[in-house]
Amino acid sequence: MTAPMKAIRVESPGAGYRLVLADLPRPKPGPGEVLIKMAGAGLNRADIAQSMGMYPPPPGAPDTLGMEVSGTIAEVGPNAGVWKVGDAVCALLGGGGYAEYALASIDCLLPVPKGVGQVEAAALPEVYFTVWTNLMDTARLKPGESVLIHGGSSGIGTAAIQLCATRGHTVFTTAGNAEKCAACVSLGATRAINYREEDFVDVVKAETGGKGVDVILDMVGGDYIQKNMSAAAIWGRIVNIAYQQGMQANVNFAPMLMKRLSLLATTLRARSNAEKRVIRDEVLAQVWPLIETGSIKPVVDRIYPLADAQAAHQRMAASEHIGKLLLKAD
Repeated sequence: MTAPMKAIRVESPGAGYRLVLADLPRPKPGPGEVLIKMAGAGLNRADIAQSMGMYPPPPGAPDTLGMEVSGTIAEVGPNAGVWKVGDAVCALLGGGGYAEYALASIDCLLPVPKGVGQVEAAALPEVYFTVWTNLMDTARLKPGESVLIHGGSSGIGTAAIQLCATRGHTVFTTAGNAEKCAACVSLGATRAINYREEDFVDVVKAETGGKGVDVILDMVGGDYIQKNMSAAAIWGRIVNIAYQQGMQANVNFAPMLMKRLSLLATTLRARSNAEKRVIRDEVLAQVWPLIETGSIKPVVDRIYPLADAQAAHQRMAASEHIGKLLLKAD
């Protein structure tokens, strides 16, 4: 008989969804998989979308929420490579992180970096997989180029600011209040723009002598789609990873034509493990050494017990956080 475990279940998916602690069967690792005893699990906006019934997990992924986890390996499946029981790890998941035990493919597995706590390590996989593949692979960010990162105080934003600043890029970012802007500057942003008080297009143009920025990372969408084109430099690249303010907009594409812009958009969750392994290898080689030397660090807003996942979701939905929100094993 399969041993039970505590996990978060979504009841009444939709606008009034409820997250409840329930008993679920403990999963068993298959070939190329490990079972992680959860120490920490990261929250992501996609978890809220899934809870509202708008973002189903990819085929084969568990229905349980949670796209990143940290902890120790409790069991290994066949062909698990170098990984062994007791290893301290963090991992990108298709789902299943809001639970005492989570399955992970070895293609998406990373060691907990030296100097990072086991719970806090859950703040790392999703943000750095996302930031690396979008800025470095998709947008082809080159040495010396400037970047505009929207949502600078989010988990993705705080990671992107640090990585770009550490690698020598001029970083502009947007955030919703003075506290969040100050946090972005403390992480390495050259200029943080309070979008409630300033127009980011005007600020970016003034700060760059009218040139604009080379790369824009956006999760806002809506009217930012047009404004990003105005803020971009000639041959600029704009990458959307979400459209929180809407996927539809009335757009004048003339600036895209005249500036030779690239308008790009990607998702990560539905990619194959083989694709994610390529990203994992780059993150391990390029980002993990920066974490281990203290050049960049996980930015954690609050850590909630697993049973308090609903409160953590409420804080994320209200955009009150700076950095990552985490769950920990009870």
